[in-house]
Amino acid sequence: MLNLVNRIDRINRWFGQFFGWTVLILTLFVTYEVFSRYAFHNPRPWAFDVMNMLYGTLFMMAGAYTMAANAHVRADILYGHFPIRVQAGLDLTLFVLFYFPGVIAMLWAGYGYAAESFAINEHSTITADGPPIYPFKAIIPLAGACLIAQGVAEILRCVSALQRGVWPARIEDVEEVDVESLRSMVTQTEVIVNLAPEQGKPGQGEPR
Repeated sequence: MLNLVNRIDRINRWFGQFFGWTVLILTLFVTYEVFSRYAFHNPRPWAFDVMNMLYGTLFMMAGAYTMAANAHVRADILYGHFPIRVQAGLDLTLFVLFYFPGVIAMLWAGYGYAAESFAINEHSTITADGPPIYPFKAIIPLAGACLIAQGVAEILRCVSALQRGVWPARIEDVEEVDVESLRSMVTQTEVIVNLAPEQGKPGQGEPR
């Protein structure tokens, strides 16, 4: 069971890292467009469409990857204080009742949108010579499939936690900051502060 979970995690990690290059492409494209607009007075009318599609692709394809890394924002008020088996039971219930119906609907509708867009060779109508948008719409069912696969992995995690009382390990990837080094620095600072002699108190040789 955990082998299947790890395999799904690795696949979605690969998708996330692959589409993560969209950030670099988008940055370079926006920089070039701004430079072209103000330096050469030659803006491209289709640039806005391309920027939206690049950002939308990144946003959709990052969902399953972020879930695999357990990096989605969680409004944790009581959840973190529950025992692991209670957490797993809550997660399992919410996945079945809310997550899968929404993601399956996304996959179903996205497939219809993409198929129709390919059939009519759809182009953007925001500008007179808009770029094709059927490749972008094809990302919707792809993202839905990745989310469904990751949902299966999360359910298997919940089942494992219910059985063993311990959450299975998750993928390790690059952090925005070195969390362990930062935690170590904070701990060392606390130790130094605690060991420092108190000053300014009566009886310590300091003036009252």
